[in-house]
Amino acid sequence: MNTVYEQIRELAQQKEPQTVRFLCDLIRIPSFSAREKEVVERIAEEMHRTGFDTVRVDELGSVIGTLGCGPRAIAFDAHVDTVLEGDRSQWNFDPYRPVVREGKVWGRGSVDQKGGMASMLCAAAVIRELGLNSLFTLYFTGTVMEEDCDGLCWQHLIEVDGLRPELAVITEPTDLNLYRGQRGRMEIRVEARGRSCHGSAPERGDNAIYKAARIALEVEKLNARLASDSCLGKGSITVTEIRSSSPSLCAVPDGSSLHLDRRLTLGEDAESAVAEVRAAAARAGCPEAEVNVLRYEEPAYTGKVYPTEKYYPTWLLPEDAKPLRTAAEAYRSVLGRDPQIGQWTFSTNGVAIAGRHGIPCIGLGPGNEVYAHAANEACPIGQLTEAAAFYAALVARLHGR
Repeated sequence: MNTVYEQIRELAQQKEPQTVRFLCDLIRIPSFSAREKEVVERIAEEMHRTGFDTVRVDELGSVIGTLGCGPRAIAFDAHVDTVLEGDRSQWNFDPYRPVVREGKVWGRGSVDQKGGMASMLCAAAVIRELGLNSLFTLYFTGTVMEEDCDGLCWQHLIEVDGLRPELAVITEPTDLNLYRGQRGRMEIRVEARGRSCHGSAPERGDNAIYKAARIALEVEKLNARLASDSCLGKGSITVTEIRSSSPSLCAVPDGSSLHLDRRLTLGEDAESAVAEVRAAAARAGCPEAEVNVLRYEEPAYTGKVYPTEKYYPTWLLPEDAKPLRTAAEAYRSVLGRDPQIGQWTFSTNGVAIAGRHGIPCIGLGPGNEVYAHAANEACPIGQLTEAAAFYAALVARLHGR
């Protein structure tokens, strides 16, 4: 008789054509941040078809399906918004007309992050058909606005809806490796004030662009001094935009601002990062410059606004953490090989789940993150199936099978 893990693998393989069809359906529906309504409706339809016990959409617009009604909660998450397609000339095909060839599904969102959603629902079908779940309420979440504001959807699920699982599985692309954390990030604005005058006599004024430029050069030096961690790597900071204001192009600017992208390694936080930028401004001779963390206050497609600071905390699950050990056991049992343990270079909803709220997270998803946000995005079909098998196997392993 086949073991439960062999049954999981075989059933996920049988469902592979259905998984591919569903992913193609998702790709056909453009779903940029705050414009996810149609793709959420398609996912809800598929959840009902799969036999979920409950399916609902929260006030922010995320779709949540549940399997089981056990006293303990496990969550599987995929964000369903994507970035824009960018320069169409760089694509070899229409990014919203999926192509299946060379063992891959091609199209915008195939890797980041609709492939994870397709694998999740395949896993849900496997779990249900094999009766793998009796201890848990399993939550499968298709979350919104992650590309605009990572973690906002889960801040809402935790802080408003009261969803607090004992473990969350993030299905962002990992090339089927097992991830345990990521650097955090934040968005900072530095504003320098000057004094305007006619451009024909600049000595009468105080040029705010020159102040901002000196601060920018100090930020460049700061980047080289930032802390590093043996797992997550080095923190970083860079200027990504400079703006100015003046009465006219014939006038000395009276204001200038820098937008900073700050990546936070272990041990760094918002307070320390802001203090470093203020010190950089002081070294540039501009101690009066204003340094602030930006806020996100955009409406969801539902119309709801759920403001948050653009600070997305670092998180890292310890190497010896029980959820990580259990996940590695499930991986070996169903895929027949040892997982490679790693971490993302980009940011995920884990910034809210683990970073803000301390809920353990692990990550595994189909596709390689290097293809995220890139033209000609493509996800291997075999990885869709193996990811689904892993998710189902993790539930079985958590039941002690």
